[in-house]
Amino acid sequence: MEVCYQLPVLPLDRPVPKHVLSRRGAISFSSSSSLFGAPDPRQLSQRRGAISYDSSDQTALYIRMLGACVVFQQLFPRDVRVRSQVGFEPERRSSHPYLRIDFRTIHSSGSSSTTCISGGRVHRLLSFQRYLHSSRLLRGTPQHVSLHLLDEDYAGQAKCMLERVGSWTFDIFLFDRLTNGNSLITLTFHLLNQYGLVELFQLDMVKLWRFLVMVQEDYHSDNPYHNAVHAADVTQAMYCYMQEPALAKSLTSCDILLGLIAAATHDLDHPGVNQPFLIKTDHYLATLYRNTSVLENHHWKSAVGLIRETGLFAHLPDSLNMETQLGSLILATDISRQNDYLSNFRTHLDKEDLCLSNASHRHFILQMALKCADICNPCRPWELSKQWSEKVTEEFFHQGDIEKKHRLEVSPLCDRATNTVGKIQIGFMTYVVEPLFSEWARFSDTRLSQTMLGHLGLNKASWDSLQQEQMSRSEEAGPSSAAADADVEPGTPSDGAAAAGAGTDSKEIPQGSTQS
Repeated sequence: MEVCYQLPVLPLDRPVPKHVLSRRGAISFSSSSSLFGAPDPRQLSQRRGAISYDSSDQTALYIRMLGACVVFQQLFPRDVRVRSQVGFEPERRSSHPYLRIDFRTIHSSGSSSTTCISGGRVHRLLSFQRYLHSSRLLRGTPQHVSLHLLDEDYAGQAKCMLERVGSWTFDIFLFDRLTNGNSLITLTFHLLNQYGLVELFQLDMVKLWRFLVMVQEDYHSDNPYHNAVHAADVTQAMYCYMQEPALAKSLTSCDILLGLIAAATHDLDHPGVNQPFLIKTDHYLATLYRNTSVLENHHWKSAVGLIRETGLFAHLPDSLNMETQLGSLILATDISRQNDYLSNFRTHLDKEDLCLSNASHRHFILQMALKCADICNPCRPWELSKQWSEKVTEEFFHQGDIEKKHRLEVSPLCDRATNTVGKIQIGFMTYVVEPLFSEWARFSDTRLSQTMLGHLGLNKASWDSLQQEQMSRSEEAGPSSAAADADVEPGTPSDGAAAAGAGTDSKEIPQGSTQS
């Protein structure tokens, strides 16, 4: 049996990503009976499946889906002639008006008893088989039904990246593409398994997988910043911190489990606007949590809801107090309480009284580690840091646009007319990030800490340079625009205070979601 692995696999209930649609010779189809056609390329992102061929091997068909023999027998009962021009760029080498595609044998053997399944059950069959396939893979048991994944190239690259998951240069954006948007699920499960926590706590594989899938789905993909990729990035950073010598030799397995779960869920169901916006619009969440740590309380309660729904920790003793400790970690990410935590941290370091054999001290350090992980973007290499900065600023400006539209007072940092990415980032780095990571370096004076401070300094200088260039161009364009740019100089105290007050941390929520 020979199968070509060229396209990433997505279930039929997910849109086709742009990198799949960009392939030459791609054909998109939906889960309905209408398989082939020439739809408007602009509408293809809403289609539910795709096949394509490549000029390097004109006898091979690459199918972007999961499936069993019944599906292929029902959908593809015979050979099909497919035009090579279907609204896409034609093949540059050897253009053929028609390309005859011989479907290869997808399965070495099939059960005739499965062919009687009705067409209406095909979609549910795919979902069940995908679920069954995942659970069998996780358990390591042999598969009785061969479910071929036609994205081995991508999966192989993702696996190679996971071998370096502790690297500070880990590119979470690339990893998310290689895992077809499943970076949070893949990364979190890998780390839990690498620590041996699945076996140690006897976590049910199906429950764990279901929990991670639900966590990822509860992040809003239309949020520019506070989405599942951000959660995966924070989880990876949390792992890096827990690998530091001071923590690695002190943390218990329960501490590690809580730290990873807290990182993965710390912004769960983020609505896309910040706390001041929720308060001034009388949002029900603000009322529910009495205008105090509104988002953080919601993230915590949402995580607890998923834990209870899946029964992930139902078999563990109540003495572990998992839900309460999880809440304590997530609530620590409230940027409005930044000074309280930082002052407490500085006092401990000055007195040198931190004892990691003490459970409460270990928990406090986990809180500080999660706070660092949550706002570590300015400490990443420039190529990654710049992307995060642009995404969070896009969130801020989106919120400001909404506030202007509804004639509300525009929140700090959210007015695109008076702010720039560089201006916001310089203030945020100066007044929020630098003080926190300087104290973290005192606690854990390692190569990683120095690397983060080094990147922070370089990134700040890069934004300052970009700001100067922008101001120079504005001055050349005219005195009025130069005066507008000079209204708020980068790095001024007003910038820093605004950054801290608005929660440029992970609490300046992305703006694309439900609001009152």
